[in-house]
Amino acid sequence: MVPRAELAQAANRLLAGRHGREGAAALRAALVDLYEFWLGKAATEAGVDTAEPGVALVAVGGLGRRELTPFSDLDLLLVHEKNPRISEIADALWYPLWDARIGLDHAVRTPGEALQVAAEDLRTAMGLLDARHLAGDAELAGRLAAAARDQWRRTARKRLPELVESTRKRWQRSGEIAQSAEPDLKHGRGGLRDLGILDALAAAQLIDRPGEELREARELLLDVRTEMRRELGRDRDVLSAVDAEQVAGELGFGDRFLLARKLSGAGRAVGYAVDVALRSTVDASRGRFGRRPVRAPLDEGVVLHGREVALARNAVPAKDPALLLRVAAAAARTGMPIAHGTLRTLAESAPELRAPWPAAARDALIELLGAGEGLIGAVEALEETGLWARLFPEWGAVRDLPPSSGVHAWTVDRHLVQTSIEAAKLATTVSRPDLLLLAALLHDIGKGRETDHSELGAAISAEVARRIGLPGPDAGLVSAAVRHHLLLAHTATRRDVEEPATIKRIAKTLDNDIVLLELVHALTKADSLATGPGMWSAWKAGLVANLVDRTRQALQGEGLGAPEPLDERQRELVAAAVRAGRGEVLVTSDGNTATVVLAGPARAELLAPAAGVLALHSLEVHSATLRAHDGGRLGIFTASPRFGSLPDTTLLREQFARAVAGGLALEASLAAKERDYPVAVHAPAKPNVLWFDDETSGPDTVVLELRAGDRIGLLYRVAGALRAAGAEVRWAKVATLGGAVVDSFAVSPRAGPVDQAWRRRVEQAVLAAAS
Repeated sequence: MVPRAELAQAANRLLAGRHGREGAAALRAALVDLYEFWLGKAATEAGVDTAEPGVALVAVGGLGRRELTPFSDLDLLLVHEKNPRISEIADALWYPLWDARIGLDHAVRTPGEALQVAAEDLRTAMGLLDARHLAGDAELAGRLAAAARDQWRRTARKRLPELVESTRKRWQRSGEIAQSAEPDLKHGRGGLRDLGILDALAAAQLIDRPGEELREARELLLDVRTEMRRELGRDRDVLSAVDAEQVAGELGFGDRFLLARKLSGAGRAVGYAVDVALRSTVDASRGRFGRRPVRAPLDEGVVLHGREVALARNAVPAKDPALLLRVAAAAARTGMPIAHGTLRTLAESAPELRAPWPAAARDALIELLGAGEGLIGAVEALEETGLWARLFPEWGAVRDLPPSSGVHAWTVDRHLVQTSIEAAKLATTVSRPDLLLLAALLHDIGKGRETDHSELGAAISAEVARRIGLPGPDAGLVSAAVRHHLLLAHTATRRDVEEPATIKRIAKTLDNDIVLLELVHALTKADSLATGPGMWSAWKAGLVANLVDRTRQALQGEGLGAPEPLDERQRELVAAAVRAGRGEVLVTSDGNTATVVLAGPARAELLAPAAGVLALHSLEVHSATLRAHDGGRLGIFTASPRFGSLPDTTLLREQFARAVAGGLALEASLAAKERDYPVAVHAPAKPNVLWFDDETSGPDTVVLELRAGDRIGLLYRVAGALRAAGAEVRWAKVATLGGAVVDSFAVSPRAGPVDQAWRRRVEQAVLAAAS
């Protein structure tokens, strides 16, 4: 046998010196040759070649694939045909390997036993696909390898759900390669394990063999893993930022930033390929003998086809600039992936969104950003097909950009997406959740350049805000939030917040604007939570909250004010409703957006019937104003259909009149509609109620502001809750901002004073309706 000392010396010689990309591949090949030679000698001395009946030493894993990286365990199988001496042979083979301190994962089995274990254990079944003869009975090894592949091809479809579940669990444990500051090259999403899954699915003839892009990704991941282990002198799969600098230099990438971007690109390509492969094969398996997938509408031109978001049959991407964003928003909201064919169609035919964007595109963007965890998959799908870059050309500067600080868990672009997810959870803490979400997406967009990233980011975000069609004041708020996103944290942890001068400086810096103060506070929290574990501690949160509270107290809030007076047509509609004693409707439309004016006599409830009938027709309310006038009530709603076209005015009028008269079962109808409509997979932000004592609303009247996640029938249920709690609505303003609502109601008690008990009762009823 080759002496153990000589084996160690030979391995050390191979690991010495500089290698580069070509040298890393050569090192793996040399390690395979070295261990195969040593194992061949060891097998001969153990009696593998001379044993009767047949015995074979088989390599699986990295050695079986000829992808052996330094300090990897040797995965070996000693296969035999019930040889009576197999225990003796195994001991003679394994003990020298253990003495040589070689990591070993070994098994001794007959072909039948090996196939039985493979039938019960998924990892073994996939491992046998790499089986390669090393020593002994080559015909026996060949039969086992062929039988294992045949068994896999016959059973792979049935094992797909198990494969998907184990893969998802591994991703949850190990994170992902793309956009991670410290990627796990083997186990992370988009890593070497995922390439093994693609190979296994191809071996089962469920997908095509991986193409050139994935072959290049495999070589890069192997080269980096090889060089990292060689540098560290031990087995390791997670590439730290410190190690990345040296690995990048050795492999000829210059610095860790370029290496990180290459790894992110490779991880993204592999992860996307595995996701598509698992999805397509599992869905195909489910639908082989069943019915065709159901198509459920999600939005205008967007459907849920089986378990994928796809284009409706009547969708025309070339004529619908907002369709791309509606598809992405629907995917993020439901947590379902976008069908590959839909992405391809959109990439080929979706028109460029010209500045300023249409309101429908802007609304869909805000809904996308507010969708929670589903945002990650939606953005990644658009990134993979180049569609995200069309929407935000500025993204290229931060794409796959490694963080400069070790406290960050993600690359800059993923951090921006993660901050948007955290901001969505805080949507009900601000009066302008749409501006918060946009500021979250752009707050670090200025990184990667040798300048103050907050100042550069403020300029870039102002340009983006104007391009997507925000009015000047709103664009200014987004820009200011980006410019000052570090202000509160830096001040709270470095200054005395009890000092009046500190409060004055904060107020002056934020232009004495309470809305901007809210935005910066929420952005501070979202940014910290998205940075990494421990970055938003109770101590830090308390300091910032104290600073914000003191600054808010120093600023004078302005009353909300009553709505604008009615115009002549609206007054005439109220008069007609009062004369007829029934509900009246006036509809005007501009494209797919309508202004719906609904009027009724003062003695009849208006808000709940109006909101219920609009929801029943799948009309999404963007804004609403409720007024009382001359013996009647009037509601002015701006709304658009979630999908399909505007409802028939005659039908709308007839149903509204019945609802006002109490002859339409709105509660049951809306409950059925909510069950049929695919719901969001993430939990919306916790609803929040604020009270304002507004002098313009009159005596014994206060303003209740509800901030909550939007859903079908929300306004109808809140109106019913106000009525049940004994609150009379004097006027109302409703604003839907992406996936959130900010609704203001001037309310007074139907009986009794405006006291704390009444406020608590009303608040509890409204929160219960919004939850």
